[in-house]
Amino acid sequence: MTTVAGVGQTGAGQGAGQTGARPDGVGPVEAEAVDPIAGRFPTLTEIRAAAQAVLPRDVWDFLAGGAGQETTLRANRDAFAGWQFRPRVMSGHPVPSTATTVLGLPMRLPVLTAPFGTDGFFDTDGHLAVARANARCGTLSIVPEAGTHSIESVAHAAPAAARVAQVHPMGTERNFARMLERIERAGYAAVCVTVDCPTAGWRERNLRNRFTVDLRMITGNYPPGGDVAAQDVFGQLFARDEPVWTWERLAGLMRHTDLPWIAKGILTAQDTRLAIDAGAGAVIVSNHGGRQLDGTPAALDQLPEVVAAADGRIEVLLDSGVRCGTDVVKALALGARAVVIGRLAAAGLAAGGEAGVARVLTLLREEMITVLTLLGHGSVTELTPEALQRSRP
Repeated sequence: MTTVAGVGQTGAGQGAGQTGARPDGVGPVEAEAVDPIAGRFPTLTEIRAAAQAVLPRDVWDFLAGGAGQETTLRANRDAFAGWQFRPRVMSGHPVPSTATTVLGLPMRLPVLTAPFGTDGFFDTDGHLAVARANARCGTLSIVPEAGTHSIESVAHAAPAAARVAQVHPMGTERNFARMLERIERAGYAAVCVTVDCPTAGWRERNLRNRFTVDLRMITGNYPPGGDVAAQDVFGQLFARDEPVWTWERLAGLMRHTDLPWIAKGILTAQDTRLAIDAGAGAVIVSNHGGRQLDGTPAALDQLPEVVAAADGRIEVLLDSGVRCGTDVVKALALGARAVVIGRLAAAGLAAGGEAGVARVLTLLREEMITVLTLLGHGSVTELTPEALQRSRP
């Protein structure tokens, strides 16, 4: 696996023969036999630190930063700290199961990787590597429209994991419909429509750094000289010269595909009901990781409202602020079917390529099993709000 200007490392084979430590510290295990970079990255903290060390400062700020004064970015993390666990002891459960399904698609753990664009900044294999890592770990990729590689190439690289493809409701209806056709032909099982990004957020870190995106990082689906120009699809993100789509317009176009679809970027009960009316089979509660509109509430704080509005009619997922396995368990207890990770996956990609992303997923699953065991739960599907209480001030 290659890298962009030194950005990202595969890590494959490094540290081979070293002996890792079990997460509970009981005794040594030959972790390297299963995971070649386990010795380098015993925790997610080391993965994030390695990514920051290898990425240029402006690229790291692009990954880590948020919109405006980054109040929503911080709120996403504070929201998880606002909940405490209520463990039940002596449960008699066997080793807990982390398995679930999303839109009927089986997953070994309730974690999908987000459709983050510009993936070539972190490793030239980008979402090819992310999807392969997901396949190794038994989970799913949401493959981006604004990525470095085409949806077809990612599906070919890891058909078991590249099951959901993302589109943006912008540009012409003809171009949008053609992308839906490509998604179907490539063998995807579902579509993710990002509804909270009609224009790029006001990201002050990027502005201070004079950061610009190399078009090669987002034109994998619309290469120069192709039938559709990337500018015709993504120009609205920067020019702000096109009207924002409506739910009615989106619903009309989604009737042209038989694939189930997910609305990503929902924060309110009202929009949840509109997404259901438009035909969505699931929603992702998300404020875009705090990268779009600063001053919005934390995604986790909005999760109960959306779950109540969905009322079991559709599945609800959560994106924004997830940094560890404990966070995943809290989100599931509050009603999420699964979570979606972006920054963690990108950090794993930068730190160790495909192996780095797989290590992120492995660590999340190992921590989840520990938390579920200590909570007294036998499966992620058993989690309810009764497992949590509000933290006292």
